[in-house]
Amino acid sequence: MSNNKQPTPKWLTIVGIGEDGVAGLGEEAKRLIAQAEFVFGGSRHLALVASLAKGEARAWPTPFDAEMRDVLALSGRRVCVLASGDPFFHGVGVTLARKVPPQEMQVIPAASAFSLAAARLGWALQDIETISLHGRPLDLIRPLLHPGSRILALTSDGDAPAAIARLLTELGFGVSQLTALEALGGPNEMLRSARADAFELEKINPLNVLAVEVDSTSEARILPLTSGLADHLLEHDGQITKREVRAITLSALAPRRGELLWDVGAGSGSIGIEWMLAHPTMRAIAVEADPTRAARIHRNASHCGVPGLVVVEGSAPKALARLGTPDAIFIGGGGSDTGVLGAAIKALRVGGRLVANAVTLEMEALLLARHATLGGDLTRIALSRAAPVGSMQAWRPAMPVTQWSWVKP
Repeated sequence: MSNNKQPTPKWLTIVGIGEDGVAGLGEEAKRLIAQAEFVFGGSRHLALVASLAKGEARAWPTPFDAEMRDVLALSGRRVCVLASGDPFFHGVGVTLARKVPPQEMQVIPAASAFSLAAARLGWALQDIETISLHGRPLDLIRPLLHPGSRILALTSDGDAPAAIARLLTELGFGVSQLTALEALGGPNEMLRSARADAFELEKINPLNVLAVEVDSTSEARILPLTSGLADHLLEHDGQITKREVRAITLSALAPRRGELLWDVGAGSGSIGIEWMLAHPTMRAIAVEADPTRAARIHRNASHCGVPGLVVVEGSAPKALARLGTPDAIFIGGGGSDTGVLGAAIKALRVGGRLVANAVTLEMEALLLARHATLGGDLTRIALSRAAPVGSMQAWRPAMPVTQWSWVKP
């Protein structure tokens, strides 16, 4: 008896399509669309292939079903899904790949909107920043705003370019040059440019990519690439891990892409914010008992370009229940409260990192005791800053910080 396994039939076809419609498709893509029993896509996509498709046309439901139930229900039938440009670059192909094995899919991509935009502008894709703001907060563009950088941003609608222009102007980047690339690849393609602080373009096509050539004034709010944001970039009431201590703390937490941090007793949210700034895949939960501070964390997260920071309002250890398993935990405020340190240690995954900072004798005593029983590293952080003393200058010491860092075995 043969053990040769029959190949899995490719019942699902995903075809990338541009604004030029059928004219821009290859013969294989045309054949697969014509042979499909069911053709899914947005109303615009379905209209573009109406002369070619013979199967039942099904427009995406509103609201969009990320579970793709209608498509999955037809498994084994000849199904074609139409997508804009490259289905696997911020496209529906990514969503389908979570549900359908690649062995069951045949994918024919087209040029992405970013590829078309770069071709029109003569920009090297590998040298610029690309970001999708489609259905996402515009604040996500903030960390990319560095003088001299070039950005291609996929937007949600015709109003987004003007909104981005206003944001850039507010942040001190009003001298940046913006180009709206509209309906790329189709008969209505158009490129129009304006400075951010003089952006008066009207009736921008909802299908647009915004190109940003970043320039700034001396007052621009620039988020540096290293850990240790200047304290003035964060709103706070004094309850903040100071810049130098924060940089040392982030180094001890050692962020790795895709990881989840618990920032316990978050104060201003500075540790969780800088954790998320390390890479777009980073996730963080800020736990803060004070409602005023919790609201402030939300604002700081948005203003620093990481609006996805989750804020849990409540006191540890009770507030730690039912949160996702953390890869790393930072304990800043409230660490000396009964049960907080023990709950954090218990929740941390094996191999996860815990960093706790102490400025009070009570918290320091807890950290010394844990170090004696569990090991890890103890660090004493003592900083002094020059300050006026009469007509002269002298060193004014800050409160020393005792830091315990530990990896769960």
